[in-house]
Amino acid sequence: MFLILDNYKVSIQEVERVTQAHRDFLDEAYRAGKLLISGPKIPRTGGVIIACVKTRGEVDELIQADPFHQQGIADYEVFEFKAIKYQPVLSSIVRENEPPS
Repeated sequence: MFLILDNYKVSIQEVERVTQAHRDFLDEAYRAGKLLISGPKIPRTGGVIIACVKTRGEVDELIQADPFHQQGIADYEVFEFKAIKYQPVLSSIVRENEPPS
């Protein structure tokens, strides 16, 4: 799994101009089963995404497709992690997305 933090580089007015396209992109990634959760930081200086994909390459593809990246709205920090503790309802998702040993 991957934690993706995006950090806005522009004014909130510029962010708002691209927000709907960004959310449409997120909707598509959710339908493809690549995202688990997402939302804006508070205060609204960027966003947080938990991606349930297996490789950093898949994360890079997601970032490249994000209108926030394409429009120069945000920079990204990516952290790979192994989920050790989680709610039982997430067990199939966690197991399915563990990287190969």
